[in-house]
Amino acid sequence: MTVDQVVPARERGVTRIAERVVAKLATQAAREALRAESKAQPPRRKNGGPHASAVVRRPSGGDGSGGIASVRVAVELAYPSDIGSQCGAVRRQVARRIGELASMEVGDVAVAVERLHSTALDGEGSGRLR
Repeated sequence: MTVDQVVPARERGVTRIAERVVAKLATQAAREALRAESKAQPPRRKNGGPHASAVVRRPSGGDGSGGIASVRVAVELAYPSDIGSQCGAVRRQVARRIGELASMEVGDVAVAVERLHSTALDGEGSGRLR
């Protein structure tokens, strides 16, 4: 085959996107959403920020589109803050970025708030706010 010949799409094969790749895309999208949602840098977990898991329910078709994924993202949020707004921003950004970068539809995005981080308690460990 020479460079001048074009291989039809049906003969090129299919690109499969692994669940761990979708999870990494979701993690990065969550970071982007939290950065955009808060003026300050979002609180960082000891292991580096939001983390995600993904299940690819249907892989992409032969044309590279049509895959469907379910995503679960765990975040730590600043408190006090608008938790609902931040979770909504994470959901929208994760669905949008996975669609853009992986050409997959995201059926659902579950956002779990693992911890609320209070700037009033920085350095004090635990305690009560009044």
